[in-house]
Amino acid sequence: MGDSRPELLAPCGDWDAFLAAVENGADAVYMGGKLFNARQYASNFDGDKLEEAINYAHIRDVRAYLTLNTLVSDSEMKAALDLVEEAYLAGIDGIIVQDIGMASLVKKLFPDLSLHASTQMAIHNLEGVKMLERLGFDRVVLARELTLEEIKNIAQNTSLEIEVFVHGALCISYSGQCLISSMLGGRSGNRGRCAQPCRLPYQLTGYDRGKALKESSKAYLLSPKDICLIEALEDIVKAGVRSLKIEGRMKSPEYVATVVRIYRKYLDRILDNPGNNDNAKIEQKDLKDLAQAFNRGGFSRGYLKGKAGKDMMSFEKPKNWGVYLG
Repeated sequence: MGDSRPELLAPCGDWDAFLAAVENGADAVYMGGKLFNARQYASNFDGDKLEEAINYAHIRDVRAYLTLNTLVSDSEMKAALDLVEEAYLAGIDGIIVQDIGMASLVKKLFPDLSLHASTQMAIHNLEGVKMLERLGFDRVVLARELTLEEIKNIAQNTSLEIEVFVHGALCISYSGQCLISSMLGGRSGNRGRCAQPCRLPYQLTGYDRGKALKESSKAYLLSPKDICLIEALEDIVKAGVRSLKIEGRMKSPEYVATVVRIYRKYLDRILDNPGNNDNAKIEQKDLKDLAQAFNRGGFSRGYLKGKAGKDMMSFEKPKNWGVYLG
């Protein structure tokens, strides 16, 4: 990164979302090519559009990262490396990868290209981060299941840049480790084709200590609320996090614009006025705007303060709830 200030990192599923991110104050953006990224159903960027986006971003002092965050088969490796070369020659600032074999080849063939470990790797402790140090990574996107204290401990004991998700969808499983979509329909999340079966209704049944459970009515038992850590932003910055990531490459440009704008506002307030007690005060209008952009029955802080139980879940409805009008 160019300076010591934490980076606000925004998602770009298409060109309009890219423009929304840049024009609303993102320090960096992440985007996928047409192949090998965990959001295959986003519009994504082909060669010419990828180069155009990188140039547009760099002129405005915004960094651009390529998501190559799926598992890559042996037969696909050459095509994946061709994509890396194309992005490298276009001036990409970093590659986000899941596949260890792919990472090894990228490091060997493009030694000066910044290598980021995807959250799909499910790196959730210091030992995992130390392994990435030895493998030549520059940054790790930590698993979303960590507490603030765990994040702080890792950040204080590694030379790698630490990136965490601060807003957006939360996976019911360890990031990258869910196989439900693959087993039920042959659409693997580790290949960018998750069908999100966690957003479907289920019934709880079975046995507890030998006694049959009372069968529940159908509900969205595996559907978590999105996380919103705007009110914990200062604590996250103080923990040593270098990149604050917004989830949402499948979301609309309007969503990207709203979330980036609001997080930009409060991140600047924290960085420009450190120690000010007013930093933690979030205006109600901004909270409402975040909820109106997208929410599943409100937000949660995820695992930031430890396990929150059922308060993390959206049992009634898995999609956007909007805001209450009266």
